[in-house]
Amino acid sequence: MNLVDTSVKDNTYKNRFELNYANKLAIVEYRQLDDETLALTHTEVDASLEGQGVGSHLVKGVLEYVDRNNLRIVPACPFITTYLKRHPDWNRLISTSYSVADL
Repeated sequence: MNLVDTSVKDNTYKNRFELNYANKLAIVEYRQLDDETLALTHTEVDASLEGQGVGSHLVKGVLEYVDRNNLRIVPACPFITTYLKRHPDWNRLISTSYSVADL
């Protein structure tokens, strides 16, 4: 299975984005703050997949989803914050209406 061919899905029932890779589930949990804003609160990748780019692929997929759907984010998860520091072009998706302190 090729990671590049694996897509991120929004599981609205569980308020999380999911990536199923190598029969393991990686997730980004979120809280819907309003119709246009998601607080990204937690990222989880199975320990057996760490260091293989799964977390980065997951976050990139989440940000692409957010961008396609004209949403904004509040990065409340340290992994998301680190990703945004390494890829500052995505900072345009950060909400100016909310901050982590508002959560």
